[in-house]
Amino acid sequence: MVSSPPGDPTAGAPGADRAADERWTPRLIVSLLSIVLLLEMLAISYIMIATAMPSIAQHYRTTQGAWLLTAFLLVGAVAAPLVGKLADLHGKRRLLVGCIAVSIAGSLVSAVAPSYGIMILGRALTGLLVPCLFLSYSLIRDVFPPRTVPLAVSIATSGMGIIAIPAPFITGWLIDDFGFRSIFWFWVIALAVLGAMILLTTQESAVRLRSRLDLVGALLLGAGIAGILVGVSFGPAWGWTAGSTLAYLIGGLVLVVAWLVSSGAVREPLIDIKVLRRRSVAFTVTAAGFMYGVSGLFTMLLPMLVMTPAALGLGYGFGVDAEGTAVFQAPIGLCTVVGGVLVGVLVGRRARPRLMMAAGGVSAGLGCALTAYAHDSRGLLILFSCLVGLGMGLGYAAVPNLLIEAVPPQLQASTASIAGVFQSVFPAVLPVIAFTVLNNSYIAPLSPEITRGAVLYTSDGFKAAYLIAAGAAVCCLFAALALPARIRQVEVPVPERPGSAAAAGEPGATVVA
Repeated sequence: MVSSPPGDPTAGAPGADRAADERWTPRLIVSLLSIVLLLEMLAISYIMIATAMPSIAQHYRTTQGAWLLTAFLLVGAVAAPLVGKLADLHGKRRLLVGCIAVSIAGSLVSAVAPSYGIMILGRALTGLLVPCLFLSYSLIRDVFPPRTVPLAVSIATSGMGIIAIPAPFITGWLIDDFGFRSIFWFWVIALAVLGAMILLTTQESAVRLRSRLDLVGALLLGAGIAGILVGVSFGPAWGWTAGSTLAYLIGGLVLVVAWLVSSGAVREPLIDIKVLRRRSVAFTVTAAGFMYGVSGLFTMLLPMLVMTPAALGLGYGFGVDAEGTAVFQAPIGLCTVVGGVLVGVLVGRRARPRLMMAAGGVSAGLGCALTAYAHDSRGLLILFSCLVGLGMGLGYAAVPNLLIEAVPPQLQASTASIAGVFQSVFPAVLPVIAFTVLNNSYIAPLSPEITRGAVLYTSDGFKAAYLIAAGAAVCCLFAALALPARIRQVEVPVPERPGSAAAAGEPGATVVA
């Protein structure tokens, strides 16, 4: 049920408390800048961890390096629905700042971790950065002037390149000169500064949803997602038919089904299933999941590919150090920015975000497919990476614009949280699939003395992995094309009162926000 300021005839409309003709102000620009930098911190975390993973694994003498990413995504996916609901109930800025505070604590834990287990705990806490993505564009929708919203959310979700473009160079410099712990100290300082900037420059949303918190639904959905992700993550090591793997997978699926049943039975569920069944919402979150899955897999494969010494004769590799990977990664960040700005400009001129998402799938898929067949040339690899980056920017920026079209402000955060779940689960699952294929069929026949104990893959293995990424991009394209050409916004129920139309079962008891 909806809460609006009394006597406000435009309550519930995005940016209703601002004049319709208000444009960019210095405070608004700084507010957007702080949000952009925060989300760029989320984006570059994948690059930084992927680049630092060899050093971290060697220091702690572990073969479970993938958990640096899995723990982060696992907590982000599990927390997203609950954080989204709490944001709709208590305020989006409040929850955004709370997530930043927990992420700072997690980065601090990882920076001083005496053991690998403690480092994973810190990475898990830092996973609260994941909900910051949908909280940010939901907050922008509520407090920014309406005419600035399409460009603002597009820039926020794809970045402006202030950190994303130089991030690979910063990462290499920090790791090579100060060790892997320096990247966690970098996050502690940067997140503290950005959290303060958001508090000082960004208003709290006045939009509220009057509802009870469905704790049972939150526990069922969170535990179900966790079970599935743990089963998928450890399946390659335990064996897909092992009892422990099946227990987590089946148990997780049972809990998710129980959540679906529970959501249909309770009056005020964690997430309204009727909203998720809408074609405009279901295919948006599906397309988002596949696009983020492509991004996660491509970002993880690229450092492995370029840091492998060419002298090993595997048909790929350039033997660069951590700082040298920046030459390949920085163009991805630049093209991601270009894609996001294109979406903001074109949607502001009434272009359909659905077409932007489809174009993103085509560009990312083409880049991955070309990389699969030609990854032994520096110039071509950079060019193909640019295609992937452009597709990522188009896809990232299209998601919030699609959800803003489909869902009213009062349900924005809780509905967008499901997109957050998909954006976490797919990047966690797709690399597991790719590395299961690599480890089963494409390990390079080199002695441990030559590889120094590292596992290296054949050129055909990278071909297979990049084709998996290309296939995910094609799925993103199909999901985008399945979206309706014109999206009708979900209706918000009016609070029921004795004698009202809703209470009497009469028609017309809903409003479009």
